[in-house]
Amino acid sequence: MTDSPLRIVFMGTPDFAVPSLRALLDGGYRPVAVVTVPDRPAGRGQRMQPSAVKEAAEAAGLPVLQPESLRDDAFQAELAALAPDVIVVVAFRILPPEVYGLAKQGAFNLHASLLPAFRGAAPIHRALMAGVEETGVTTFFLKPQVDTGEIILQRRVAVGPDETAGELHDRLAALGAEAVVETVRRIERGEAGSTPQDDARASLAPKLFREDARIDWAQPARRVHDRVRGLSPHPAAWTTLDGETLKLYRTAVEAEAGRLGAPGEVVEAEGRLLVACGEGAVEVLELQRPGKRRMDVQAFLNGTTLEPGTRLGA
Repeated sequence: MTDSPLRIVFMGTPDFAVPSLRALLDGGYRPVAVVTVPDRPAGRGQRMQPSAVKEAAEAAGLPVLQPESLRDDAFQAELAALAPDVIVVVAFRILPPEVYGLAKQGAFNLHASLLPAFRGAAPIHRALMAGVEETGVTTFFLKPQVDTGEIILQRRVAVGPDETAGELHDRLAALGAEAVVETVRRIERGEAGSTPQDDARASLAPKLFREDARIDWAQPARRVHDRVRGLSPHPAAWTTLDGETLKLYRTAVEAEAGRLGAPGEVVEAEGRLLVACGEGAVEVLELQRPGKRRMDVQAFLNGTTLEPGTRLGA
């Protein structure tokens, strides 16, 4: 396959962006440069760790730029010298106009929701926490207000009732890669129509903080279940047991109606772990104690004395 002459600069950081970069290469679109974050110390040894996008770019032999600031004059001059036709952004920083304005044929972003729903930093988590039955990806032209630009295309997927954020992340990364390539093709052909977003239908997906992950057992069972799966595997929903933090990774809705006990009360703790909610109950399937690995509930119960009537989150 002959590479397209289109001059593309790709910008991204985490593993969510890697399928899009690889799809561009497979589609005959070889970026003239890849922009990502500087290497950061990580892990117990605090060794310098490159981003997932940097690793993928270097494996493909692509030039990599790692500016500390996107407003740095030297970086902007280097980017301008590349004379990009298109800037493709997938899971990266907020770009200032003086950066995305360098793209002669437009700069676009891939967002992991059906905009204008779930604008913000955590669209996958927030969509599942809200219990949506459908989501997808959107490509849109950049403008100064975050996630508000005109839509180029969208791809939709059904969401399973027990699907976790990690599972949906991987599906949307693959779907997004297809959308990125199709968007570039439309731009190259001069066929990238765009549709304004309806701000009246907008919802927000702000960054997650620790308190967002606390389980409120007074909520109905379905809401508790959606919070757990929407935060799994990271940052993980949590509750407490005798003052100790428990992270929950998988649950199942046992009953959606009726009062089986006080919110957070352990209803069963032999063979399975059933916990009462404000309405109904959930069965805990996978969890983690501090300093321990994730484990299935049977392993947890084998090593824990837990009696019915115990309150979680008390």
